Amino acid sequence: MLHSSRYLFDRIAGSYDRLNHLFSLNIDRWWRRCAVRTMTPADHVLDVAIGTGDLTLAMLRAKKAQRVTGIDLSQEMMAIGQRKVQRAGWGRCVKFELGNALQMPYDNESFDAVTCGYGVRNFSDLDKGLSEMYRVLKPGGELIILEFSYPSNPLVRWCYDLYFSHLMPWVGRLLSRDETAYTYFRDSVKHFIWGEKFSEHLKDAHFTDIRYRSLTFGISMLYVAKKPLAD
Repeated sequence: MLHSSRYLFDRIAGSYDRLNHLFSLNIDRWWRRCAVRTMTPADHVLDVAIGTGDLTLAMLRAKKAQRVTGIDLSQEMMAIGQRKVQRAGWGRCVKFELGNALQMPYDNESFDAVTCGYGVRNFSDLDKGLSEMYRVLKPGGELIILEFSYPSNPLVRWCYDLYFSHLMPWVGRLLSRDETAYTYFRDSVKHFIWGEKFSEHLKDAHFTDIRYRSLTFGISMLYVAKKPLAD
């Protein structure tokens, strides 16, 4: 992940969930449900950039995962996630670990599925991160990625850009009391890739059966891929 993103997410951890739901008008919950519905049930799932644990909780509630190991660079985000998981009664099923997604401390072929909700755009080296996901995934295992994108429809794109580039950073600064967090968020989305371009990186990482789906006028993308069975 970007070196500075660890400290940024530590700073805004307390307001992160509230602002996410506010800015997306709670549609982010539906995006996660879409991802979880797509999943094949798995025993042990690695949730990369687990953050405050929303995707992990969605998987557990839908019985798409029996156990989840989550890795993230932000200790403060994970501390909030741990409390949420405990309150929901899933504490024994989830393990939070501080670590870098580009150098994960797991053996090859350790997990039945790998997920990542809105984290890959923060990787300082996207291909290295995808390669690590491939390495720790068992043959035949599934990769599920949610990430922001930009609407392709010109009118929707214009309206979204007005909201995303001006209103969101202003409200984010006001409520999180952080001068840079939501400017960084805006820029990280604008400068990232999505759709077919992102799929090409999945192919380069040797994933197969790649498919993707646009959500809510292209504001978010859902990617699904598999690690081929061993020869």
